[in-house]
Amino acid sequence: MTLLSIDWFFLIEKILLISGVLVLSLVVAMYSTWGERKVAAWIQDRLGPNRAGPMGLLQPLADGGKLFFKEEIIPTNSNRFLFILGPSIAMLVACMTSAVIPWADTITIAGRQISLQVADVNIGILFIFGVVSMGVYGIMIGGWASNNKFSLLASVRAASQIISYELPMGLALIALLMLTGTLSLKEIVEQQRAGLWNVVYQPLGFLIFLICAFAECNRTPFDLPEAENELNGGYHLEYSSMKLGFFLFAEYINMFISSALMATLYFGGYAYPGMDKLGLSENMLALTGFLALFIKTLLFIFFFMWVRWTIPRFRYDQLMRLGWRVLIPLALANMLITGAVELLRHH
Repeated sequence: MTLLSIDWFFLIEKILLISGVLVLSLVVAMYSTWGERKVAAWIQDRLGPNRAGPMGLLQPLADGGKLFFKEEIIPTNSNRFLFILGPSIAMLVACMTSAVIPWADTITIAGRQISLQVADVNIGILFIFGVVSMGVYGIMIGGWASNNKFSLLASVRAASQIISYELPMGLALIALLMLTGTLSLKEIVEQQRAGLWNVVYQPLGFLIFLICAFAECNRTPFDLPEAENELNGGYHLEYSSMKLGFFLFAEYINMFISSALMATLYFGGYAYPGMDKLGLSENMLALTGFLALFIKTLLFIFFFMWVRWTIPRFRYDQLMRLGWRVLIPLALANMLITGAVELLRHH
């Protein structure tokens, strides 16, 4: 391949799209910290952040600046290379998962069709599962490299929790794949655009996926790896400055991507009822579709936050019992019922 044979317009489009998705993920993660504190304040009848800018909107910038300028501390007995690698992997993996999510339909600029999806691969769901599975390495490496027993215990908790809840999540998705017949997220959205949303056909599968998403993101009531009461803060106990910021940011980016993924798989993604009957232009349809997906995603993020300030943390034995004795049998039953219904429907 020579330099002349490269489609430079395609390359520029993808670079701009990747930059846009990355900036969107970081901005949403940044303001999710503000949103979390506002939701907590609303539930607890407080004001929340209200001094840094109007309604406290500059508070995330102040928090980011504080983390950025804090003293960088690396424990003497830690493994320096792995100590730095842990939060780097966590942040990288969190940002990679957005690559296969279709943010909107195609748009046309100067006669060129531009897809608002970084990579429309036909195994999009497998890609997300593969990348998300790597996220536990960042936590495990960070906890082990700290040379702190509390951090190590928290990272072992995180690893066993993520492995336990990936199984029912995968089984819930198998039922969805039986229904749609594809692993492409774009194709799944287009099928919902032409008919009903998948949550109508797979309510139990969606509920299992939602519970597992809470566990995968280490969100309450599944925040055992970050338990302050018994582990002094968990796997990032020894971290400070932007390394701690990377771990915290990765959690909020994972929450954003999980919300976007649930909206895409079960709630139509960028499709909304009656969108093809509005008579809008292709570009306006794409814009309204992006807004629809963004609103659905924000509603899921609000639900994540609402649950955090409503439900107490599980004990570890309760967490494991729910995963292995409740969710996996339910997911298997859902998969078998879906398979039987699809078999009868096609014969």
